[in-house]
This record gives sequence, C-alpha cells and structure tokens, in this order.
Amino acid sequence: MIGFWTLFYKELLRFWKVSFQTVAAPVLTALLYLLIFGHVLDDRVLVHGVRYTSFLVPGLVMMQVLQNAFANSSSSLIQARVTGSIVFVLLPPIPYSAFFGAYVLAAMVRGLVVGVGVLLATLWFAELHVVSPLWVFAFALFGGALFGALGMIAGIWAEKFDQLAAFQNFLIMPLTMLSGVFYSIYSLPPFWQRLSHYNPVFYMIDGFRYGFFGVSDVPPETSLLVVIACFAAVSLLTLSLLQRGWKLRA
Repeated sequence: MIGFWTLFYKELLRFWKVSFQTVAAPVLTALLYLLIFGHVLDDRVLVHGVRYTSFLVPGLVMMQVLQNAFANSSSSLIQARVTGSIVFVLLPPIPYSAFFGAYVLAAMVRGLVVGVGVLLATLWFAELHVVSPLWVFAFALFGGALFGALGMIAGIWAEKFDQLAAFQNFLIMPLTMLSGVFYSIYSLPPFWQRLSHYNPVFYMIDGFRYGFFGVSDVPPETSLLVVIACFAAVSLLTLSLLQRGWKLRA
C-alpha cells in the first residue's frame, strides 16, 4: 500500500503542479464550445424537451472527464518511458495491481476535477437540475476509470509522442465527438443510430445526461452495464500487459 499511495500522490502532484494547463485549459475549451453552439442553437433546438444549452452542458462535462482521464495516464507513462524515469517506478517491489490502481485512480481524480470545473463554469449559462446524483456519480466514476485504463494501454504501446497523438486523434477524439455530446442519436439517420450503439462512449454520455434530466436514449441500467463491461475488459488487458512487462521491461 505504501507503493500504491506514493505512486498515486506522485501522479496527483504531476498534473496539479501544472493545473493551469491540465485543469484551466480544458475548462476554457468547454466554455468555448458552449458559447459557440449555445449561442447559435439555443433558441432553435429542443432535445427531449430541454433547451439546447442545458442539454449540451452534461455532454461537455463528461467529454472533458473522459479526455482528461485518458490524457493523465497516457502522458505520464509516455513521458516516463521517453525520459527513462520509468525505471525508478519499476525497480521498487510494487505489485503491478498497485501500479495499475495508482495510475487509474489519479486519472479519475484529474477527470473529475476538470469535470467539476466545467460544471461550475457553465452554471452561469445554463439551468441544470440534477434528478439523480447517483447516476451522475456512477457514470463519471466508471467513465474516468475506463479512460484512465485505456490511457495506460496507449502510454505503454506508444514509443514516441506522435504515436500517442495518433492514438488520441484517431481513436479517442472520434469516439468522444461522435457519442452524442452535441446531439441526440435519434436526430440521426437509422444507419448512424445503429452504428452509435457500438460506441461505448455513447452509453457514458447518455447515462450521465440521464442523471441530470431523467430522460435518455437508452435505459441507464443498460448503459451502466456496458460501461462496467468495457472497464473490466480494458482493465484485464492492462493488467496483463503490466504483469508481462510488455515494452516496460525491455
């Protein structure tokens, strides 16, 4: 447990020391999305009977939670590997499960901190009523954990920063941007509606939004089961890579 808490504390300090970049910048990005899309569409669009600006806020919050959880664990591992400092983490007798837990938990904390920051900043522009805080918390928690674990896989796989950028630009960004952050999937043609159901991020956004408005495109129980199943699968893969020391103990 000493190794776990030490790694966790190190990861917290790593992103908090540059909080202007890791926390403030994503909050500003979400605000720009809200101001631009909200200004253009707020008076023209109702989604599930909700004004567009109010509909948009939970999607932006969850998008930032996921992207920043991924960024935290992936950037930490790739930096440690490129600089060679990963050896100081691997030398102590820290179980790979503690290694995994510390990185994922720190990623979740960064994602949640950014998410809360976005939520507080956007309250000035939209009226929100949380119908079910437990659903909000559950999807934020498991979504951040899933993307924290996925970030570890990316950080282990990538050998240089441009490979990590490719992983983020060609996988993470499309998954989050095409998940219903800015729209309801029922506004799409039938083919794209069916395709959206194969995107796990859709279930995170939809379930998280249900906690605010009590309406969703998919029952929240189904969404949560999908998210938990994806987290379990990604976690098992990450733990397997850590146990084998793939690309870490070369």
